[in-house]
Amino acid sequence: MPSGSAILDSDFRYIDKKGNLLRSRTELSIAEMLAFLGVEYEYNYSLTLKNGNKVNVDFKTEKGLIEVIDDEKDIIKYKELKQENTDAKIIAIGHPKLAAKLKELEDIVLYKTKDVQTGSIFIEDPSFAFDYAHILPLVEKCSILHGHTSSVMVELVGEMKNNLLVDFGEAKKIIKEVISILDHKFFINRRYLTKEDDLHYNIAFDGPKGKFDLRVPKNTTYLLEGEATVENLSTEIIKLLVPKMPKNIEAVGVYVYEGYNKGAHIISQISRS
Repeated sequence: MPSGSAILDSDFRYIDKKGNLLRSRTELSIAEMLAFLGVEYEYNYSLTLKNGNKVNVDFKTEKGLIEVIDDEKDIIKYKELKQENTDAKIIAIGHPKLAAKLKELEDIVLYKTKDVQTGSIFIEDPSFAFDYAHILPLVEKCSILHGHTSSVMVELVGEMKNNLLVDFGEAKKIIKEVISILDHKFFINRRYLTKEDDLHYNIAFDGPKGKFDLRVPKNTTYLLEGEATVENLSTEIIKLLVPKMPKNIEAVGVYVYEGYNKGAHIISQISRS
């Protein structure tokens, strides 16, 4: 993505704790509020109206229905819900830009907010590289101890302030700190750990190339919750980056390249709960 490019809500993925793919930042806020209050909800609930039409309502709770109004189609749907549905209470939440078209309707909550501009930047630098060794016992070609030099590119997405997402110098410093944690380490799945003492891990497994039984120093070994693939390394870098990110950063993406034109990209939304 170009540096500082504007992104619409439709370009960004919002996922609630139930795994539902939501359509907007407003829907995510409602889902998080309901979850915090312990209110069970069903997202994108299918409702049959008295006239036989079927419509999907954004949220159904035991107390009633919640509809988020983002455009003209939502206004039409809400009017139909009010006219043709008498069995459940319904409330709508809409943006002030729609106030003139909603003024004749009841049970409307207009949320006031500044115009939010979401942007993204990507950062890559020759210093964003690390050397490591790993073993992938489940992959025959990679089931022996071997090493790589991997380069990293990081993508940050969030709310811009004064047309700035984050200072490049600050972001670069954070990324270099995280990569230094991984540099010159031996990566291995924690499941292969058989025992440990104060200074060493014992790693053992049966693989395509035979039985491995290793005793490795703790200070140069990095245990992963999963196989030591570039996908998992991308995820691990995200885990280390997220706590260091400014509060306006909403998602972090990490590319880890394992050689020329080959690697993995993982992007994760940040949960501040």
